[in-house]
Amino acid sequence: MGLQTSPESPAPVRTVSMLIGEWIGRLNAIWIEGQIAQISRRPGMRTAWITLRDVEADLSLSVVVDTNVLDIVMPPVAEGQRVIVYGRPEFYTTRGQLQIRAREIRPVGRGALLEEIERVRALLQAEGLFAAERKRPLPFLPRRIGLISGRASAALTDVLVNARGRWPSVAFEIREVAVQGTSAVTAVVDALTELNALPQVDVIVIARGGGSVEDLLPFSNERLVRAVAASRAPVVSAIGHEQDVPLVDLAADVRASTPTDAAKRIVPDVAEELRLIDALRTRVRRTVRRTLDGERQRVLDRQARGHAALRRRVERSRADIEHLSARLRVLSPAATLDRGYAVVRTRDGRVVRSPADVMTGQVIDIRVAEGRLDATVGESATVTAGATVGEGSP
Repeated sequence: MGLQTSPESPAPVRTVSMLIGEWIGRLNAIWIEGQIAQISRRPGMRTAWITLRDVEADLSLSVVVDTNVLDIVMPPVAEGQRVIVYGRPEFYTTRGQLQIRAREIRPVGRGALLEEIERVRALLQAEGLFAAERKRPLPFLPRRIGLISGRASAALTDVLVNARGRWPSVAFEIREVAVQGTSAVTAVVDALTELNALPQVDVIVIARGGGSVEDLLPFSNERLVRAVAASRAPVVSAIGHEQDVPLVDLAADVRASTPTDAAKRIVPDVAEELRLIDALRTRVRRTVRRTLDGERQRVLDRQARGHAALRRRVERSRADIEHLSARLRVLSPAATLDRGYAVVRTRDGRVVRSPADVMTGQVIDIRVAEGRLDATVGESATVTAGATVGEGSP
């Protein structure tokens, strides 16, 4: 600005303010896109003030507009709406405030919003943020569930009531934030960052009820979608209704059609789990019973086969014994005696094989098949064929 100053010769505020005003006054009118965070107008006044917020960053500008310019905007603008403002920067020297003097305001149509969403979607999809392989499974029973939702919203109540109805002891770490309007993106991203910093939070749910494209626009914001994709904990997106598909749905690990559906996905149903346990217990018992019955039958079968084999072996052994007994009977002296032969022994037990083995008058023992006889050797005992004692025939 060409103003020369020093500690010894500083410029007064009025001079600096005037110079800044002159410099800004030389700027041309420009087109600006943003989202209306606040509109202030008082009855009877011809001027309105608008806080125009950046759709990506936490920055805003003050816009001054004549009410006759604001009133011709169709459809009428409202807080939370995205608009394009044509105006010239000016510096309010009295307060040292920069503002935009609006000459024209145009609402951003739904078509333009959808085109912007499609542009962001194509960009993030090309980077792989929506890829199926990036999706992570949810824990079966999380230690703690992070929940981001609107303050005292129906979506918040739906998640809490349905989740606790399924698993009464479930624990939540809740962040109630703005889920619509100019501050929604920053609020949700900050809440997501806080919950990810808590190691006991195993899953995070972002829940919001239905609304228009404009209402759900923050959940297609590039900054928020990237934050969801980078989340440490798996994220469940429960935004709007079944037909609503903001870009957060594509980046989340699980998309729930409604907040109630999200509750069903994050915790198991204790009643169903108990029924499953009972069914599994019954199945195990039935399986064990069938196994025991099968084993018992196999043992009985083996026992029966063992008994049969033992009987066959006993029968074979009995037959062998009888055969051997018969052979022994044939070969034994008793069998010889049965055929009429006799065994002659002296009193001292010697077998008499010849008349010469005894003397006349000697007492001898004669054994026949059915008993024993004592005899005395006569004088006629000679070695004569057919008459010798001990060689009798039947």
